[in-house]
Amino acid sequence: MVADERAAKPLLGYLNPQYAASLGEFGSPRELPNAGGWLLERHILDSPYRDAMGCYPLFCCQNWDALKTDLATHCENLVSVALVTDPFGEYAAADLKRSFDSVVHFKEHFVVDLAKPGPIGVPHHRKYARYALAHMEIHIARNPLDSLDDWGRLYDCLIARRRLSGIKAFSREAFRRQLSLPGAVLFLASRYGTIVGGNIWFVQNDVAYGHLLAMDEAGYRLRAAYALTHAALEHMRKLARWASLGGYPGADPRRGAGLATFKAGWATGTRTALLCGRILQPERYAELARRTGTEGVSYFPAYRSGELA
Repeated sequence: MVADERAAKPLLGYLNPQYAASLGEFGSPRELPNAGGWLLERHILDSPYRDAMGCYPLFCCQNWDALKTDLATHCENLVSVALVTDPFGEYAAADLKRSFDSVVHFKEHFVVDLAKPGPIGVPHHRKYARYALAHMEIHIARNPLDSLDDWGRLYDCLIARRRLSGIKAFSREAFRRQLSLPGAVLFLASRYGTIVGGNIWFVQNDVAYGHLLAMDEAGYRLRAAYALTHAALEHMRKLARWASLGGYPGADPRRGAGLATFKAGWATGTRTALLCGRILQPERYAELARRTGTEGVSYFPAYRSGELA
């Protein structure tokens, strides 16, 4: 596929350049023009060097086979590149190994086959969804950006509850851009006219990605997450073949057992997200690892070990 053919198609969700721009506080968007994807270029603390990461939480692109060319011709001034692959990307692990030095299992993402007949979710989850729906209403925001203030308030509750920081905390400007993206759908849960929960989805090709879910204390108490997810999945049956609910938080599945159980109760299976790393300047990479005392750690890049903990 040539660039002109790609440009003729609408870029939805994570593929849209504005998604990378929404994370601009954490790095300068760098285009991979042949692959049709974006990285975030970052300054490496206490050094004159720079590296790049894939957009959080997933790196998506239109032509995975072209990554090798882009890394060689558009990233040569970077120390390293690290990214987490979209589990629905059109690639094979063997092909990625031609582009990256390291390709390893990162985590399983829970997915829903929306074409599978019958009710979605295990009986436990459907029961809680019915309970929640008896106490609230779910609607789709006609213009998601109009609900920016409500969404920001809900996400502030999530930040406080989970003590999120850095890129995981996003920002008002990030959400302003994300809610404006083509393919963005915002579900809202309200009780007596007050918004108590919200769920952002990106519909991208034949996959609906559950981007973020947030609630206030009333929403948690009333189990709004069950109502929101149930309503979203039923709606997405009309728009996509698959739904991606993401994985457990962090790198340790034990720490996210509750969220994993919630997602697994809706899922019909899992798909693997891979962590890919490429060292473009070996001497500088080794220098940074020595300086930070991170030689031999499994995190990539080693000198940023623990940054997303």
